[in-house]
Amino acid sequence: MSITRLRTFVQSMTRVVESHQTEASVLDAARPLLADLIDHDDWLPDAFARPNPQKYQQYLLYCDPFERFSLVSFVWGPGQKTPIHDHMTWGMVGVMRGSEMCREFAAKQGKLEQTGEHVVAPGGIDLVSPALGDIHVVSNAAADRVSISIHCYGANIGAVRRHVFAADSGSASEFISGYSSDMTPNLWDRSRETD
Repeated sequence: MSITRLRTFVQSMTRVVESHQTEASVLDAARPLLADLIDHDDWLPDAFARPNPQKYQQYLLYCDPFERFSLVSFVWGPGQKTPIHDHMTWGMVGVMRGSEMCREFAAKQGKLEQTGEHVVAPGGIDLVSPALGDIHVVSNAAADRVSISIHCYGANIGAVRRHVFAADSGSASEFISGYSSDMTPNLWDRSRETD
């Protein structure tokens, strides 16, 4: 296993956030980078692909020193899902293993209304942002296996003050998600790489 692809993504994504000023131009430039990363399933270290039987895991893979972007692996056991939540920044969600169900919501007259749903298969990428649509529930669409998605956000997503929403009333509560582990991959040690 080699994390060369992960390091290359981080380097390329750093160039994107340095050279693009608008959300739309960042997403246009970054989407092919994420597509290439999730198209190869040979780089994610096992420690960042472990499910937990109790809840989905959110493992930090990298955070830009200026918190302009973060990269996270989400690991979903069968039946696991998020609450209804927002992001407060742009994001790209790319499915690498398994599949995910996404149910989108919008606030209308003080309540939440479901506006759509779709399954994201391996290689598929969803975009989120306050401008594009930011409120959803994500779940493992596979009933019998783990699913893994790779998320890139326009901030240190584990430190962003965001919202969860009550399904019945739409009332919002603030939360900061944090991460499921204190570790991140060592991108810069090339001594153990196999390719």
